[in-house]
Parts: sequence; C-alpha cells; structure tokens
Amino acid sequence: MTPSALFRNQTAGTDPTEMKLEQIMDPARPLCKEEIIWMLEYIKKKVAEEDPNLMDLSQPRLLQNFRYFAEIALMLIQRRNGFDQEADRLKRWVQEASHGLYSPRSNRKS
Repeated sequence: MTPSALFRNQTAGTDPTEMKLEQIMDPARPLCKEEIIWMLEYIKKKVAEEDPNLMDLSQPRLLQNFRYFAEIALMLIQRRNGFDQEADRLKRWVQEASHGLYSPRSNRKS
C-alpha cells in the first residue's frame, strides 16, 4: 500500500480490521481459505472479549451464530478443497456466524 493510500484510509477512519471485514463480506468477492480462518479467529476473539454487540443478542440468536460457526469449522476440517463449489453457502454462513459483530458501511450511522 502506498503512503498516500494509507493516509486516505486513516483519514477516512477505516482501520485494517474494518477493511478486512468489508472485503470478506463483499458479496461479489469469493472467499479463500485464509479469509475464512481469519473470520473464525475474529469471531472467537470477540466472544472471548465478551464483545458488547454479542451481549445484546438473544440466546436463540447466539445459538444460531454458534451453529454457523461450527458448520464453517466442520467444512474446513472435512473438505480440503471445494470452497468454489459452495461459495454462496459459505458466504451466507460467515454472515450468519458473525451476526451482531459486523454491519455493512451502508447500514452504519455516519
């Protein structure tokens, strides 16, 4: 990244984590294995930190988040390749597993 691009990102108030989340959640982009693992680690970290956004979720919603987190983890364990064939489903699972932790910029207040 060039210094001017870095400056633009900092002045726009976008931190690297937000940028990564925007990239992963972009419906037009396919996910790679490294991004899926990054997302699982991000969710795990937020749960360990007892993120307030998660604390506001109902117990049924938290169970849904966990269900999709587990589905993603099992997919990683059981399938060495094949993310291309299930890209849409996997993208939806990532969105469901991270529910409450991520909201697209268009849904955020300025």
